[in-house]
Amino acid sequence: MAVDCTIRLTDTVTKLNSSHAAKVVVCGSHSGIYSSYLAARAQIRAVILNDAGVGKDEAGIAGLAYFDDLGMAAATVGNWTARIGDASDMWARGVISYVNEAATQLGCRLSESCAECAEQLKVATIPRQPQLETEFRNLIQANPGEPEVWTLDSVSLVQPSDIGNIIITGSHGALLGGRPETSIKVDVLAAVYNDAGGGIDGAGFSRLPALDARGIAGATVAANSARIGEGRSTWEEGVLSCINRVASEAGIAVGMTTRDFVARIIKRGTPWKGAING
Repeated sequence: MAVDCTIRLTDTVTKLNSSHAAKVVVCGSHSGIYSSYLAARAQIRAVILNDAGVGKDEAGIAGLAYFDDLGMAAATVGNWTARIGDASDMWARGVISYVNEAATQLGCRLSESCAECAEQLKVATIPRQPQLETEFRNLIQANPGEPEVWTLDSVSLVQPSDIGNIIITGSHGALLGGRPETSIKVDVLAAVYNDAGGGIDGAGFSRLPALDARGIAGATVAANSARIGEGRSTWEEGVLSCINRVASEAGIAVGMTTRDFVARIIKRGTPWKGAING
């Protein structure tokens, strides 16, 4: 099924803009609360997101009830049917895993294709605007002579000042559209993501090799150990599910906690920083 002008594909909710208003959007992001807020704020008609393996406290689909409260139709595709972070793959292969009440009333149903669901969402009513939400950057640790440690609900909040820092995010660990340059915006010392359940093609881990290429230690935490979309949950509850080569060389192993990861990176020091900064 071809994509018509009333349906838009985008790999991340962080790139929604006025061109998406009143459209049905197929988006590679998870359906955690803050991602869902960004979708609703963009005044789109309806949305299909990725269920991110559902995960701890069903955080990967928490946005569906949030959308219902706004009168917005929404659905998710299963992470084992299409790559998270890749809207084109969701359109081509995605199978609907969850629908909210507003989408159900429009005829959307489980196990239909993403394209079929999007077609039915074209008659959805434009929803109410959400109340303003704040996405937090939290400074967790700042000891003299050591890199700062920050939790971010979304990796999109990374700033130029984060060069050389350790970043603990609530974001999924997938490259956007498979593009290596989307692994992270600046050369941090280390970064932790949520694995979004891994999913088809191992998409939830795909940032890690791209971080290796930049000399950045990287890891994901299991989606059933920490709530996706919440950086503080990654920090406080996360258990590592996958690591890259740079992290392994720092003595980090799968099964350690996020706190263990940070402690090992700080103990190792910053041997990669010279390579990162040229």
